[in-house]
Amino acid sequence: MKKSTKITLISLATLAILAGIGGSLMVKDDFNSRFEAFVKAKREQQAKEAEKKKQEEKMTTKEKQVAYLKEHEQEMTAYIKSKNSKITTVKYDWDSVKLVDAGNGTPQGGGKVLLIFGYANGSDLTNFSLNFDVDKENMPILDSMGSDDYYDI
Repeated sequence: MKKSTKITLISLATLAILAGIGGSLMVKDDFNSRFEAFVKAKREQQAKEAEKKKQEEKMTTKEKQVAYLKEHEQEMTAYIKSKNSKITTVKYDWDSVKLVDAGNGTPQGGGKVLLIFGYANGSDLTNFSLNFDVDKENMPILDSMGSDDYYDI
């Protein structure tokens, strides 16, 4: 073999080895950067969840009740609209949320009920109330939703 051919083959082998090492380092760096991005996103998510939990702990019971009802506003609106076909729009008075003792004609009473008032079709004259049974923490039980005054809207 000629000397120039040997030098060329050695040079090509050296370049191939260096390219392989460089490629491995690039893949490793790419993997590390993706992993670091994943870890960073996970930490940010955990921090947000911890902050949300901390804020929820600071909330009063009424604030928690209102937040829960706002999360389920679509279900509440669908319920109201299903009871009267004349209702096209619904607006809730979030400040009206209150916990009251329910009467049932017995000395022990009917327990506690959460009330919220609202307006149908954009008029204060077409008001209604929704009531919910509550759990041990006085949070509304969505499946117990009811109302007595949406029929004449």
